[in-house]
Amino acid sequence: MAPYEEDLYRVEAGFAMLLTGRYPTRTGFEFTPTPDGMGRAVSLIANSADSAMPPVRYDAEAAARQPPYEAMGLPASEVTLAEVLKSRGYYTAHIGKWHLGRGAGSRPTDQGFDDSLLMASGLFLPEDHPEVVNAYLPFDPIDRFLWARMRFAASFNGGDWFEPGGYLTDYWTDEAVEVIRRHRDQPFFLFLAHWGVHTPLQATRADYEAVGAIEPHRLRVYAAMVRALDRSVARILAALDEEGLAEDTLVVLSSDNGGAGYVGLAEINAPYRGWKLTLYEGGLRVPLFLRWPGTIPAGTTVDAPVAHIDVMPTLAAAAGASLPADRPIDGGNLLPLATGTSREPVHEALFWHSAGYAAVRRGDWKLQRSEAPPFRRLYDLAADPTEQVDVAAANPTMAGELEALLDAHLADRRAPLYRHTIEAPVAVDKTLADPVTPADTIIYWPN
Repeated sequence: MAPYEEDLYRVEAGFAMLLTGRYPTRTGFEFTPTPDGMGRAVSLIANSADSAMPPVRYDAEAAARQPPYEAMGLPASEVTLAEVLKSRGYYTAHIGKWHLGRGAGSRPTDQGFDDSLLMASGLFLPEDHPEVVNAYLPFDPIDRFLWARMRFAASFNGGDWFEPGGYLTDYWTDEAVEVIRRHRDQPFFLFLAHWGVHTPLQATRADYEAVGAIEPHRLRVYAAMVRALDRSVARILAALDEEGLAEDTLVVLSSDNGGAGYVGLAEINAPYRGWKLTLYEGGLRVPLFLRWPGTIPAGTTVDAPVAHIDVMPTLAAAAGASLPADRPIDGGNLLPLATGTSREPVHEALFWHSAGYAAVRRGDWKLQRSEAPPFRRLYDLAADPTEQVDVAAANPTMAGELEALLDAHLADRRAPLYRHTIEAPVAVDKTLADPVTPADTIIYWPN
């Protein structure tokens, strides 16, 4: 990662937040759309397993009233980063993952992108490809569903599905480099949303051999997938250098969440507690790298907490574009912090929520709150960054202040565009491959 200037971290997940600069309380885009039948299938598989985990709660009534998968998307009335930059004369391209809808009004090309090379399904290579190494996770109901349903497929600008030209991470990178070379003489915004590293776990045999004899097998495949992602970053930076564009291009690299416990790898979020789907630091705290040679000093580090809502205002500021004036934008411009011209925090507080599970962070104090199971936990991240000790009882005033902030944030919350259909138990301190005991801390993640 040497070419990047490590800048800001603790980034909130969410494509909608990244592209709109707005919390789900504004947009109503609160839950990740899932394919039709997925919630029911996952709950059946999970609840039939011989496991000490609590059952997955499936709401058949909510599922019956749910719009089709293709129709669950970000409303066309939202203004995206692509639309803001397009208004400044930028060519805009999307490549890869898209969780914001595939129906009319929600497709990438309806949300400001000139072109979209879409991940139509989710395999990195055909399951029986001679150069693929697969890692199956029999303990994970979602993994079993994905292997049964997913294909190796892409789509361009809403057209017919076709087979990508190679291992997905490398193929997306090939196409990203082509965008850079083809549009080198005009302003461009390239949104490359890699699927890696994500289940189903698949690597090329070359990467699998290159990482060495790592155990267990799924960790070796995971490491090989990370290697492919590292190669992608290096190739894109090299293309910018070769085209003489490095100093004129702001590169942002981040992740949408921490590592998932359902892959069965205990150390991927170390030293932080928790996983993707939890609001512990292991689920929320991810890197954000900004690279802009000549503008952001190399080696700059900033500890101020920021979120994905800040990406849209930051890139708009870099392009000299105006933000929409007819709606609140929750994110802030990070460039003053990144360039060292300011040390003022961008936010008084940051918020996360999904149905009855929510969190707020102000300074180094963080409160988590859940309706089912009911709890309120306060952590002092300065003294306890891994969130081991709940100090709510010893700090009732601070706990009350943060709870009031969270209540105020949710007070005018827009109703979700569609309801969640499952509530899945997640053991905070165990992977899905580990045995769970009644003493383990469990949260429920609604989606």
